[in-house]
Amino acid sequence: MRINDAMVVELLKANHKVSDEQLKGLLDQQKTDKRPLQDLVLADNLISEKDFVQAYADRVDVPFVEVIPKNIRKEVLRLIPEHIARQYNAVLFDVTEDGTKLLGMEDPDDVQAINFLQKQLGTNLKIYIATRSNILAALDQYRTNLSSELTEVIASQSSAAPEGAEAEEEVSEEDVAEDSPVAQTVNLIIEDAIKQNASDIHIEPREDYVTVRYRIDGQLRETNRLPKKVVRSLVSRIKILSNLKIDERRAPQDGRFKITVGSGQYALRVSTLPIVEGEKVAMRILNESSKPATLEELGFWGSTLERLEHALTRPHGMILFTGPTGSGKSTSLFSILSRLNQPSVNISTVEDPVEYKIPGTNQVQVNPVAGMTFANGLRALLRQDPNIIMVGEIRDGETANLAVQAALTGHLVFSTLHTNNAATCLPRLLDMGIEPFLIASTVRAVVGQRLVRKLVPDSIESYKPDEATLKRIHTAFGIEDEAGMQHIHELELQAMKSRIGLGESTDQAGQTDQPSTTAKSIERLWRLKSSPGTSAFRGRMGIYEVLTMGSEIQKMVVAGATSEIIQDQAIKEGMVTMQTDGFIKSLRGQTTLEEVMRVTIER
Repeated sequence: MRINDAMVVELLKANHKVSDEQLKGLLDQQKTDKRPLQDLVLADNLISEKDFVQAYADRVDVPFVEVIPKNIRKEVLRLIPEHIARQYNAVLFDVTEDGTKLLGMEDPDDVQAINFLQKQLGTNLKIYIATRSNILAALDQYRTNLSSELTEVIASQSSAAPEGAEAEEEVSEEDVAEDSPVAQTVNLIIEDAIKQNASDIHIEPREDYVTVRYRIDGQLRETNRLPKKVVRSLVSRIKILSNLKIDERRAPQDGRFKITVGSGQYALRVSTLPIVEGEKVAMRILNESSKPATLEELGFWGSTLERLEHALTRPHGMILFTGPTGSGKSTSLFSILSRLNQPSVNISTVEDPVEYKIPGTNQVQVNPVAGMTFANGLRALLRQDPNIIMVGEIRDGETANLAVQAALTGHLVFSTLHTNNAATCLPRLLDMGIEPFLIASTVRAVVGQRLVRKLVPDSIESYKPDEATLKRIHTAFGIEDEAGMQHIHELELQAMKSRIGLGESTDQAGQTDQPSTTAKSIERLWRLKSSPGTSAFRGRMGIYEVLTMGSEIQKMVVAGATSEIIQDQAIKEGMVTMQTDGFIKSLRGQTTLEEVMRVTIER
């Protein structure tokens, strides 16, 4: 919750919490630190967070509540999914006998949040204001309740097990039946991971316990530890769901199953792996109910968006996406193929695995055991009268040659490569044995991309960088002179027009949105607030570069130029690099400089 400075002064004076001299000192400090007055007051302990919020509640005539987390019933708490509760910093802490739902919020002035929650819960809501720390403590009950449920389920399983039973014994049918405790455990873990927007679940046996970890926003987090003795039953239950062999524990296996959670349909791609301590399970969560995002929603904007959209209008040729595993290439392709999908067009794909199902297209799963490799699948697709072809990955020269031949014969071909940036993709094709003139004549565009974590808007504040920080930024992002700074400023103005980041009516401090740069300098940067419990990141977004094949770059490819020379020419022709795209998005408060450097700097 952000309270404007005038209101903060009024509350402090009304409650006799600050002298005129202290207030003057605070205002002077604020000018130096460029921080909201509210943060300074709480950081200096001039008033407790509870007293401050209570005073504000009295001023705006909203009831104040101090929620007691342990008293919240789990059936009440879970009326709001955890990710929504955390998004709006709101917790449903009770339901009265007449059905009135009591909702504690950090910011009761958030009309958008209240409207959304009323649609979810009904209009019989009574809104209370609570401190941020109190709300966050209450939200931890989601995890506490899950842990207690798992403990109860595992305890019931343990009590049913014979005395002295060891983890190495065979698993009985009763242990893994639909209504067994271990089945409930698996369901609880999957449902909790989905509610937390996890992309992967890892169940890993250790020497004395089993750890459960979720990958959220690209980072693995341990969420629970289970007794070691449940690992066999747990893995066996997952194998049953995935149609895998229960008694095969010495070789890795892959499978897939579906589950419905709430109104969503999810597919889980399962992989088992024998390790020293037992069998490890990794599950990739795919939301089959999700709609494809637009290119703008993925993070394309400005000339980068225009370059890609122009390439998509070409009737034939090859468009390549490059980046490491987990950089969002499949999501970008899903968006583009969904956009191009029309009844008049035959779209065929060969993938390993098929992550997103696109209605109306023909998707082929690679199966090397049956002889269905990328190359063989592509050969088969070419006999199916396709207009658009997508090859999940170009892994070898044979597949690369077939893709180029398909592009030459009037097809629009999409594929991916694992290279560091767009420019290195072209020499990589040369290394695979493709003739330079064929690369120059078929490749229309190469998209390089990475994923960075998105900042929570309410968790950031602006500040003026010092000279040392500016010097590091200029070095890291190649801003060598005034012309370079002018270019960054022009790009930020374009980003503002494209409504990138802070492009709302006001910025975080309540002022009219202004650029973070001028033609000569960087005026402000963004950092995380110092407030305790502040949530830093939520979700991820792409940073991109689009290299288009102009005549000069075609000549360079034919001449066997290095990726560095090709990169320099692409920048001269107006390509915005991934690093620059990320820098602009950090200036707009969407991510941090550290995030951009983490994913773009080659090690």
